[in-house]
Amino acid sequence: MLKLYFLQLANSVQLDEAEPTEISLSILELAMKGGWIIGVLAVFSIIAVYIFFERYFVILKASREDNNFMNNIRDFIHSGRVDAALVLCNSNNSPISKMIAKGLQRIGKPLSDINTAIENVGKLEVARLEKNIAGLATISGAAPMLGFLGTVIGMIKAFYDMSMAGNNIDISLLSSGIYQAMVTTVAGLIVGIIAYICYNMLVARIEKLVYKLEARATEFMDLLHEPAK
Repeated sequence: MLKLYFLQLANSVQLDEAEPTEISLSILELAMKGGWIIGVLAVFSIIAVYIFFERYFVILKASREDNNFMNNIRDFIHSGRVDAALVLCNSNNSPISKMIAKGLQRIGKPLSDINTAIENVGKLEVARLEKNIAGLATISGAAPMLGFLGTVIGMIKAFYDMSMAGNNIDISLLSSGIYQAMVTTVAGLIVGIIAYICYNMLVARIEKLVYKLEARATEFMDLLHEPAK
């Protein structure tokens, strides 16, 4: 009976020793296995985040508008106080105020010239707001392609290690190439998806601001057609 007890105890000890040890891998260690491509993708991600937040706050500031701005402009024009209207526009550093200021400076000229001047200012302001957004679109397309390049390089490395090992193929020989292939693919997709979402968010906000600019330009032109009170 005692012999049987020690036999069971010995078997349980052997089973405990045979249990595999859990291997943990941090995100940093996993990223390091991606090689130089991970470094490039990290730079892409930093640039994308910077462009998004910098443009986001610029567009947000440009979208702010005083609700009484156009009403004040209307009152100044009807009372013949164009200079006061220009002062009001200069005190508001926004695309709308710059457009209206250009239109006020053209008062007395044909309406078609005034409309053209306002449109030109609006286009310049929109182009200023779109600064660097093309780079964000480039990153959203280039990051997944760069990740796929890492996948191809990693698989080539894995097959090369297999050919050099001959009949002594070991899974450890393939792990490095496979790690690089999978990690770069995931990293490229993550950076590309984030950049794509950020790009579309900025474009949507710019389009919304463009509609507002067009509405205010039309409102100003209609104001010039109104008879003075």
